[in-house]
Amino acid sequence: MMKSHVCKPIGEVRHGCPREEVPRHWTVSSLPGELVLFPEYRKGLRDIRVGERIIVLFLFHESPPFEPSMLVQRPPHKKREYGVFSICSPRRPNPIGMSVVEVQEVQPEEGRIGVRGLDMFDSTPIIDLKPMWR
Repeated sequence: MMKSHVCKPIGEVRHGCPREEVPRHWTVSSLPGELVLFPEYRKGLRDIRVGERIIVLFLFHESPPFEPSMLVQRPPHKKREYGVFSICSPRRPNPIGMSVVEVQEVQPEEGRIGVRGLDMFDSTPIIDLKPMWR
């Protein structure tokens, strides 16, 4: 059996938008905001460029603990139940989310990336950033 692993946040999402106005998915979002990295990770922003898309891996930090009954769920915008691995529910065995955002501005010295397309609550912990392609 694999050992468990703890992911620690590298930064957080900031946009100041009320929760009820945050889009449900990045594919339908134009919400602007910032990805703010902690000082020890700022050098890693070096080659991110305006106009590219990046993948944001984050924690569903406010989701309830996962239970086996959540393996099948009915999304609020769907008419039937689906297996958890075929939907984007925040109620997952490992509460990890993924979004794709468009880079609008990069300030590596300040650890900030201005982005568009957020679907995360304000202060959501970021656990990793990845390029869409390189």
